Amino acid sequence: MAVIIRKADYFSMLVPNRAGSGANLLAALRAAGVNLLAFSGFPERGGAQVDFVPEDTKKFLAAAKMASLNVGARKTVFLMQGDDRVGVLAEVLGKIAEARISVVSMQAVCSGKGRYGAMFWVRKKDLVRVSRLLRVR
Repeated sequence: MAVIIRKADYFSMLVPNRAGSGANLLAALRAAGVNLLAFSGFPERGGAQVDFVPEDTKKFLAAAKMASLNVGARKTVFLMQGDDRVGVLAEVLGKIAEARISVVSMQAVCSGKGRYGAMFWVRKKDLVRVSRLLRVR
């Protein structure tokens, strides 16, 4: 399978950095039937930042409102997936670097059975250039 890269919406919010904070957020979304394509969390400014990449943005926003979640504005992330092979991330990041565009952040994981997934962010001003460069709609 070729590398598949697509754009998706993502939302961030700050939460207390306490045991169970992330579990409670995810339970509220699960109860509303929200499927997440990706989720990440990390310590930030005395709390924790959590990032959500929902499969269905409208459903996510409705569930977030119902659960009184103070999610930030919609932003764009690139999602990448495919058959795992040596150097696949280096190829994509190399194309971006050759265009003199910085990747702000990236997370990647081998998902098993020879597959991988990754998400990465670029500055808002570079979204169109990266989309064209990588032929992403």
